Amino acid sequence: MDAVTDLIALVADSNMENALRGLLSRHQALGIRPITYDVFWHDKRDPGCWTDAHNDLRPYTRQYRYALVMFDHEGSGQEPRRAADLQGELESRLEANGWPGGRARVIVLEPELEIWVWSDSPQVDSCLGWQTRQPDLRTWLRQRNLLAPDAFKPADPKKTLEVALREVKTPRSSAIYRQLAEQVSFRGCVDPCFNRFRTILTEWFS
Repeated sequence: MDAVTDLIALVADSNMENALRGLLSRHQALGIRPITYDVFWHDKRDPGCWTDAHNDLRPYTRQYRYALVMFDHEGSGQEPRRAADLQGELESRLEANGWPGGRARVIVLEPELEIWVWSDSPQVDSCLGWQTRQPDLRTWLRQRNLLAPDAFKPADPKKTLEVALREVKTPRSSAIYRQLAEQVSFRGCVDPCFNRFRTILTEWFS
């Protein structure tokens, strides 16, 4: 294998690209060594990642050591199926197309990327423009029935993010996703998709 770059990542859109770049910049927090990487997003978004990733990544098997594919379950066109089944099937296709031995892994975010936004961290309020507002963001969301009283994360994370940003007159942008990824603490994160992401990286790059 003549690979010179550690990782190629194919993701669903620019928001996911910026989130991933922000996360990968924090190698110490992730428990990995500094890595070299390229991130691209698919022009057909989530459905494109699902249907085309094995073909799109085939030309790069000798340029990169590992490949990562990330897309949302919601909007993929495969919602009736389990995310774990989608991950396994696409990983099998990738392996058959030049990425054997666990060199390519897939993360299907349930239901979507915005689930990673809702960490129980004060940096979330700051990144979303709520750092000086009262009540705090989570209290405000609960008052509007966007976050259940006993819930850790909202049932509709994307809608909840959009409502919170609209309240402070801030447009949703890729820059917000990168800022969140660069600043929000990973401590105590219980999201299975994020923990799968960390496990994959530490298997490859610890």
